Amino acid sequence: MRHRKRNTGTPLAIELPLKGAGQLPSEMGSGLKKKKKGFLHELVHNRVLFLMLLPTLLFFLVNSYFPMVGVYYAFTQFDFNSGLFDSPFVGLKNFEFLWKSGTLVKLTLNTIGYNLAFILLGNILAIVCAILLSELRVKWFKKLTQSIMFLPYFVSFVILSVIVYNMFNYDNGFLNTLLAQFGAGPVDVYNKPVIWIFLIIMFYLWKNLGYSMVIYLASITGISDEYYEAAKIDGAHIFQRIWYITVPMLKSTFVVLLLFSLGSIMKGQFDLFYQLIGNNGVLYNTTDILDTYVFRSLKVTFDIGMATAAGLYQSLFGFILIMTVNYIIRKINDDYALF
Repeated sequence: MRHRKRNTGTPLAIELPLKGAGQLPSEMGSGLKKKKKGFLHELVHNRVLFLMLLPTLLFFLVNSYFPMVGVYYAFTQFDFNSGLFDSPFVGLKNFEFLWKSGTLVKLTLNTIGYNLAFILLGNILAIVCAILLSELRVKWFKKLTQSIMFLPYFVSFVILSVIVYNMFNYDNGFLNTLLAQFGAGPVDVYNKPVIWIFLIIMFYLWKNLGYSMVIYLASITGISDEYYEAAKIDGAHIFQRIWYITVPMLKSTFVVLLLFSLGSIMKGQFDLFYQLIGNNGVLYNTTDILDTYVFRSLKVTFDIGMATAAGLYQSLFGFILIMTVNYIIRKINDDYALF
């Protein structure tokens, strides 16, 4: 009986035409890429998410983008009878009251100087307070302290002006009454412009510190406990854990808040300055900002064109500044940039 010989060698490969044979590797790779899906496909596939986003888009369209048509006011002599587009076009004439006043440089420096102090000191103190609160272990004391620090944020600027007046009133204010108890003479705070530089910054920080602190405290809460546990095992004490873990983790939050704040650096805290200073001309040299100057200059004439010109100057300055700072941050660390 003849036995069939078993083939123990290498099996013959069946040669079939392979797809992509003879193509270059780059051509083969490009054929494997998926076709890029368009916006309509994303709109249909994620329609629920887009519907949830719709109220936010409408809010910004109605309140931020549609009103930008009013920028045209800055170049017209607005007449209520003629409307926006029928009012006489005057070019850059509305900007002349800022340039010819001779105080534009001083107003700009005052506005930027105060806002830089608000931004830098406010964020630094908020970070310090947030770190201190996060290290507290007594929960009821931690919540009580956080609530007490947050309460001044709800105090209106009108109430704040009343508090400040009762503190520094020359005749029967708290400060002069206290000085009289120690046999010292009264101090006329409302006639000392330099003092108000520190007072305005101090009252701004007192009012807004609690709100900023909550943002940083939320960021600290999001830091994983594994980092701190590993640091404890390595023998790091509390100050080392704060400096090498907490502070670096808050860097991104600080940069984002800094960029948001720089966008409105020319928009001074009008309520704060106007309520505390009012019409006290003695203090204008050190406390006058662009918003208060424009308000006093135009509240009688009610010239919409000039007011819009001042607002356009502030917006363009803030836009250029935030674009420049964001470009610098993107060059240093792209992860921290807004766009």
